[in-house]
Amino acid sequence: MNTQLARELGLEFPIFAFTHCRDVAAAVSKAGGMGVYGVAGNSAADIRAELEWIEKEVDGKPYGVDVLLPTRFVGSNHEGGFSGDQLDERIPDDHRRFVESLLARYEVPPLQEDIPIREGTGVGLESQRELIEVLFEYDIKLIASALGPPPPWMIEKGKDRGVMVAALAGTVEHAQRSAAAGADLIIAQGYEAGGHTGQVSTMVLVPEVVDAVAPLPVLAAGGIGTGRQVTASLALGAQGVWIGSLWLTTEEAETAPVVKEKFLAAGSSDTLRSRSLTGKPARQLRSAWTEAWEDPSNPDPLPMPLQQRLVREAQTRITRTAHKSPGAAELSNYFVGQIVGTMNHVKSVRAVMEELATGYADTMERLDEWAAGE
Repeated sequence: MNTQLARELGLEFPIFAFTHCRDVAAAVSKAGGMGVYGVAGNSAADIRAELEWIEKEVDGKPYGVDVLLPTRFVGSNHEGGFSGDQLDERIPDDHRRFVESLLARYEVPPLQEDIPIREGTGVGLESQRELIEVLFEYDIKLIASALGPPPPWMIEKGKDRGVMVAALAGTVEHAQRSAAAGADLIIAQGYEAGGHTGQVSTMVLVPEVVDAVAPLPVLAAGGIGTGRQVTASLALGAQGVWIGSLWLTTEEAETAPVVKEKFLAAGSSDTLRSRSLTGKPARQLRSAWTEAWEDPSNPDPLPMPLQQRLVREAQTRITRTAHKSPGAAELSNYFVGQIVGTMNHVKSVRAVMEELATGYADTMERLDEWAAGE
């Protein structure tokens, strides 16, 4: 399973694990892949604490980070973007009333007074710059930009620090834009993927992107959860795989228990692309929450980041009370790809990595046998 990209980054396996859980990121790096920690929504102080912990755990093994850098959002045309208060002023009262009525209908309990609502950081390039500067203070080997090409100052910082700069792309055009901006690595993320994703399938997208940005290396993302799918990705021209959903049901994952149980029981058709959590189309588990937002008689989701600000307290209430509230449990969901249909058992990260490697080896052996006519 070795590739030029894996050798360059010092990896045993060209498996890149996107995760919002530091334990998963560290475990993947320790098992020979690269854990990529998603920092969206965290403050600079939180990031420092998390990366310091990861570096102690991985003991010099390579790891990376992922940042959310959309190019178009409410306030993107306004110098410096909008403040939190300015964004909140743009949320219609009808939307606020709808969210409150939804929580009331499902009898979601209020939060205890001592539970804070995370403010997070802004979504614009400049509002993220302080956080990105913090990331480069640590021993990261890769930084990935999601939802937009990496800005010039991030690419220059990467070159200065010897950090590979990657960009996620859902179309050939997006991939070419990031390549032209100076990205070192393109992640071709297909329709099947969890989270923010486009409408072109992985099988179609990956070879198109490989050809379009050559000789830049490409990772395949979307619908990858077995060694057979890793083998297929390499056959399409990718130099590795970017996997996110698969880690959500591991022992190390911090996935909310109610949501983890839903994942374990779900089939591959139990997801949809919905704007109901972030304001941009993102694949997630179907639930009473997504059904309510898909109902044409209800308000449409707002654009990013208004939708995020609108639902953040509601989502905190749902997550914090789902274990004791049947209504909150019905509303509970999270980002996950179509591969959820095969995520039927809780396993350790190391066991998942071993299964991916073994599945790859078995597939290559079978292909060799077929080629030899056996």
